[in-house]
Amino acid sequence: MKLTRRGFGILAGGAVIAETLLGNWPMLAQPAAGEVADADKLSAMSLTEVSEMVHNKTITSTQLVKALLDRINVYNPKVNCYVTVMAKEALGQAAQLDAEQKANKFRGPLHGIPIALKDNIDTAGTRTTAASPMFKDRVPTEDADIVRRLKGAGAIILGKLNLHEFALGCTGDISYFGPTRNPWSLEYVTGGSSAGSGAAVSAALVYGALGTDTGGSIRCPSAWCGIVGLKPTVGLVSIRGIIPCTADLDHCGPMARTVEDVALMLGQMTGYDSLDIFSVQSTPEDYVKAMKQPVSSFRLGTPQSFYDHLDPEIDKAVKAALEVLTKLTAGVTSSAPLWDGSPGAGTGDADFYHHDLIEKYGLNYMPPTRARFEKLENPPPGTKVPTAADAARAHQKLMTTRRMIDSSFKDFDLVVVPTTRLLAPKINDSLAIEAKGGGFGGGAGGASGGKVYDWFAPGGGCMNTSPFDAYGVPAISLPCGFTESGMPIGLMIAGPHFTEGKVLALAYAYQQATQWHKKQPPLTAETVVPPIIESKSSPENK
Repeated sequence: MKLTRRGFGILAGGAVIAETLLGNWPMLAQPAAGEVADADKLSAMSLTEVSEMVHNKTITSTQLVKALLDRINVYNPKVNCYVTVMAKEALGQAAQLDAEQKANKFRGPLHGIPIALKDNIDTAGTRTTAASPMFKDRVPTEDADIVRRLKGAGAIILGKLNLHEFALGCTGDISYFGPTRNPWSLEYVTGGSSAGSGAAVSAALVYGALGTDTGGSIRCPSAWCGIVGLKPTVGLVSIRGIIPCTADLDHCGPMARTVEDVALMLGQMTGYDSLDIFSVQSTPEDYVKAMKQPVSSFRLGTPQSFYDHLDPEIDKAVKAALEVLTKLTAGVTSSAPLWDGSPGAGTGDADFYHHDLIEKYGLNYMPPTRARFEKLENPPPGTKVPTAADAARAHQKLMTTRRMIDSSFKDFDLVVVPTTRLLAPKINDSLAIEAKGGGFGGGAGGASGGKVYDWFAPGGGCMNTSPFDAYGVPAISLPCGFTESGMPIGLMIAGPHFTEGKVLALAYAYQQATQWHKKQPPLTAETVVPPIIESKSSPENK
């Protein structure tokens, strides 16, 4: 497919970003210098801290919303993490919740706390776009089940967050609304597909966010943006009302700045949804309490296949993290093989969903995504077209893997691995590769030879995370260090099905023993936004 100069301009975002910022929410008046400082200080607090302040009546929900809107006004044009800011709706919710606060009627720990949603999660009356031109004007009539639950728990929905188009990539730079930028350095990708969620939390533009994870889309941006993100057990959180990526592998989970924030959010997100065919019955759990359990008896595994071909700086940081964990627990073993049913992708969920969309709307995608579905709809000569039998076999392998994975956790309780094997690439390098149909291959932007959409490709940014979506087990990413250039590095902890409590406990113990989560991006109001530069290898320039 030929990517024209106009097409690349759309890919880069350009005028669409301005339309998004100016057209969907009322611009606030520029606050005075002292007010900015106050907003920055308040916005930088953890979700747990502001929850305590709301319950102690030392702050109101309206104050929290206004502080975040002030920061969004200054920093979203730099980071480009919000697609839609729901200022009017959020202030209306806040007023109601403030009245309840005054009357001592608290709905729960999220009462009055602003959170934001990845823009593939349906919100009634507010557009949900999946960051695609196909859905740029799509307005759902019903909230996703998880939105309904969170509103009921008192959370305020502040807005909808940018993502890799239709959640089909792990970089976060292919979006109708332009690439999301990493708050630690604006020339780098955030990771995807929950790009806006990672950036918004990292840049203190929201206290917590929801992401979705099919091959690593919560954990990869959490690692590269220096925050905490949890992919829960499959079916623990309803995915009804979320635009699917590959439904058999899709998960929804919390992203925030600390482990305790994630634990607090998760406790308000779980529950059986009889209308979600993937939802499972589970026993309610106090994850904040479970997070504080002792970890001295935990046996940790480090499956060696997840440590191959690490970037040297990631290798160094993870080894240092393992030294800390060895002292906190019963020890670490490298003899920790995990069940390998090799389910891969290809259950057919993504293909049939998009086939129906294409019949209705045509191939109205961003150029790299369009190339994928052009080949799907019109396979090149000699291409083996997957059959219904292939899809059935893939589904059977997936279900077998999920049945067998817990048996791997026999001589160890949890596994610890690097979240990613590679460092985040620069946006311009990543776009150049994706424009040529290549795959993401690491810090220098080198191609892996696979497609950027293929999480299972060797060298892909989500190579370490994707098996855990197939396993369907809980996995968390949290900061474990920084590169010499100041970019975050993530550590992943995972366990058997429904062991969120143990996973959170080990993550919390590590967080308490280190200081990585306290570092903040060097983003200021004066930070210059680097340009998106068209690749010299673009077909028009040859």
